[in-house]
Amino acid sequence: MTTLQQNFATTHPVALVTGSGAPRVGRAIAEHLASLGCHIALHANTSVDEADEAARSIADKFEVETLVTLGSLEDTQTASRLVDETVGKFGRIDVLVNSAAIWHPTPFADIEAAEVQRYFTVNTLSSFLAARAAGVMMAKQDRGGCVVNIGDWATVRPYLDHAAYFPSKGAIEVMTRSLAVELSQLHDQIRVNCIQPGPVLLADDVGEARAKQIAASTLVNRVGTAGHIAHAVQFLCENDFINGVCLPVDGGRSIYAPDGMQVGANTG
Repeated sequence: MTTLQQNFATTHPVALVTGSGAPRVGRAIAEHLASLGCHIALHANTSVDEADEAARSIADKFEVETLVTLGSLEDTQTASRLVDETVGKFGRIDVLVNSAAIWHPTPFADIEAAEVQRYFTVNTLSSFLAARAAGVMMAKQDRGGCVVNIGDWATVRPYLDHAAYFPSKGAIEVMTRSLAVELSQLHDQIRVNCIQPGPVLLADDVGEARAKQIAASTLVNRVGTAGHIAHAVQFLCENDFINGVCLPVDGGRSIYAPDGMQVGANTG
């Protein structure tokens, strides 16, 4: 299989990872891509100090260049600006990972229209706008580029108190296929795929008993790691014959229903 360097014909491909300021899945993806020789543009909204520290650490550890981009994705101008700043710093963008997302439980009866709208703005629309902006830039490059969206395994089996969240993530799957079609018309080496994480990086308030229950809900009988998601990003970026795919990385959770068990986990 070809390497990122071979795919993009550059010693240091450039990757922008949204939602990578805090030490969760986005950060793990950024660090993994840096370990493969990519220059990295991190993005943070509130985790600014953490993003700055991560940028210094990544640059020192992997001997790549880094950039910190800032802004709330509730502002519809932010997504394209992040791409512009990345290209302004590095002169190119080879990989975009739309990892930023919001979620929190809300009882169904308490959900208001503004909350649903906020989920779609941050989780869905910002990914679309970033992908469109990146695609325009990638179309100018000889080797195109790769967009990876982050969805959620549980769109096929939603759990309670997230009725505002799941529609925004379910839309990612259709959007991925649509963007793959649209951006391929700009350049036949621009690819758009999606990863649907399963239970990884459980929330800090998940107790031991609950963690065991969640682990038992997968076919592999364990909770995954952010590294599993990061490796899947690498795979989708390196395999240049995969386009428009939504890939569950969930330990079999989406196809497994243990007796008497219905669980879910946020992925970060």
